[in-house]
Amino acid sequence: MKEKYINLFTDFGFKKAFGEEASKEHLISFLNTLLPEHHQIQELHFSNSEHQGATALDRKAIFDLNCTSASGEFFIVELQKAKQNYFKDRSLFYATFPIQQQAQRGEWNFKLSAVYTIGILDFIFDDEEAATRGDVVHRVQLKNQHNQTFYDKLTFIYLTLPNFTKTEDELESLQDKWFYLFRHLHELDSIPPRLREKVFLSLFEKASIARFQPEERQAYESSLKYYRDLKNVIDTARDEGREEGREEGREEAHRAAVLREKEKNTQSVLNLVQIGLSDQQIAQALQISLEDVLAIKNNSHH
Repeated sequence: MKEKYINLFTDFGFKKAFGEEASKEHLISFLNTLLPEHHQIQELHFSNSEHQGATALDRKAIFDLNCTSASGEFFIVELQKAKQNYFKDRSLFYATFPIQQQAQRGEWNFKLSAVYTIGILDFIFDDEEAATRGDVVHRVQLKNQHNQTFYDKLTFIYLTLPNFTKTEDELESLQDKWFYLFRHLHELDSIPPRLREKVFLSLFEKASIARFQPEERQAYESSLKYYRDLKNVIDTARDEGREEGREEGREEAHRAAVLREKEKNTQSVLNLVQIGLSDQQIAQALQISLEDVLAIKNNSHH
């Protein structure tokens, strides 16, 4: 394999870097760049991520981690490689699981702990609003008609990483550095000077393919192949969609031109009728068929 470090958008790579007990510090560091001060994580506990209703496509296109903090917050961390129909519906549906599991038997006052869904996306929203176009971080909460937060314990944070375009020299914050690694770790040959903090040195060690056992390397290669195949299918479909759109655009332009010509001929025929030309003369003057002249005259009388 040519790459020295794993691709974090593969199931294997994401789990190796963030989903093992030995790599929890990486996940904590990454999540804390996205969370408010009052929900900063000190310790995490991984929990079961198998949810009823997960489809085959879910399991192929998405890799998720479920965890709770020492102070009781719930986190769903999803790596999503492909667009899906009803993406937002699906995201909301899975957020209900950690909400429901907080229910207590007997007398209960319904007080809930905060739930965060963090979606790490290898694509851009199709319906992105002009105001947020180009943003990497999309933070979503329930708000009222005055844009005031109605409920602050359910938060969705989506990262559209294709929008992150900073170069190594432009990296400033810890968040910048994590975003950069998601996009470029597998392209690096060595550890960049700006990424020599302790947490990143630990990540690079975990991400070094040369350190893998043979079975780990095989698992990673399989995961990487699936990621590349999926990406190729998506890119091909997107290109075909663009070409189809261009073809539709050409057809639409042609239809519009035909319509404009028809409207022009209609007006010209009616003008020539008014000045007394015969049907045959009108057809010759406009270089259209006699049948078209008669049809225009007939329609003008309805």
